[in-house]
Amino acid sequence: MEDYSLPKDSLFLGFDSSTQSLKATVLDSNLNIVASEQLQFDSELPHYKTKDGVYRDPSNNGRIVSPTLMWIEALDLMLQKLSKSLDLSKVTAVSGSGQQHGSVYWKKGSATILSSLDPKKPLVDQLGDAFSTKESPVWMDSSTTAQCREIEKAVGGALELSKLTGSRGYERFTGPQIRKLFQTQPGVYDDTERISVVSSFMASLLIGAYACIDETDAAGMNLMDIRQRVWSKIVLEATAPSLEEKLGKLAPAHAVAGCIAPYFVERFHFNKNCLVVQWSGDNPNSLAGLTLSTSGDLAISLGTSDTVFGITDDPEPRLEGHVFPNPVDTKGYMIMLVYKNASLTREDVRNRCAEKSWDVFNKYLQQTPPLNGGKMGFYYKEHEILPPLPGVLFHYFPFP
Repeated sequence: MEDYSLPKDSLFLGFDSSTQSLKATVLDSNLNIVASEQLQFDSELPHYKTKDGVYRDPSNNGRIVSPTLMWIEALDLMLQKLSKSLDLSKVTAVSGSGQQHGSVYWKKGSATILSSLDPKKPLVDQLGDAFSTKESPVWMDSSTTAQCREIEKAVGGALELSKLTGSRGYERFTGPQIRKLFQTQPGVYDDTERISVVSSFMASLLIGAYACIDETDAAGMNLMDIRQRVWSKIVLEATAPSLEEKLGKLAPAHAVAGCIAPYFVERFHFNKNCLVVQWSGDNPNSLAGLTLSTSGDLAISLGTSDTVFGITDDPEPRLEGHVFPNPVDTKGYMIMLVYKNASLTREDVRNRCAEKSWDVFNKYLQQTPPLNGGKMGFYYKEHEILPPLPGVLFHYFPFP
């Protein structure tokens, strides 16, 4: 067997393209952190006028999107930051995680633009016309209830869809989002050459070509056969016409997407042999990073969304929760529960009650007796996923 060892000064670059920010972490070959940066969308890219990284439809119909170009500009700015403090030519491999369920719609002809980027110009200046719609639905969107029910009905019901794809129809999932686009903006759908999720979109920028959607993130689309790890023909047909060619191929989470594009070699001095490994969703990557390894292991993640996830060898998809392929063990599965009212709702309560300060919040908490005098509260600022409840609900009640 051929011995292959990395140069001792090799660096590894990881990104997290989340709802509110883009983060970057650089590790050395001993897995020590040598650099980290964070770019907040609202404050550092204020010209997009987002709030918490998104646009909320003022009509309150549950439509929540992000400007696709904001993610592109953030990547360029992040690499500018990193290049000032690091020699990026030492980066051996790049990968990352993306907020799950966000979708990007590349316009016909955009593959040519993507493969011929001018390193003298910022990405955002060259990709402004590369999308059939410039707004990307994100995981917070809850405007596709009708499309969820239509897809479920077409495959024999919600439980059948869950058994097939790992989840019943969920409003934030990419399949219902695509069906809504096809139904409400057929011209935009027809003009779409490729549909990416956030993870494959960011990987596409880095390799200068359309990257595959990885199998684990694809499970958050209501479109993939969870057992066979291939696009489900029956669900594709129930969603939109000619959809498979717009989605492209699937790839394992650990596969190499390609070498980094010449644009980044010339603009930021990456090594031309630097590998771009498939990006995946933020939740599967959290499971991988926490090294959950035994069936029954569970983890809790508190973020823009709160999640409870674990691993199993033999899942039984139900009407609640989700089943994804395990991103590390190719034969195993990941199970997950998701709650939308998480950090943003907690921050809203802090802002209302504690002078917008966690220090003040903590002071109040320390002054409060255990069990809070028998009072308990539930807070739903957004339409909740589990249990399915409308937003703008603040409920307090005493313990029994």
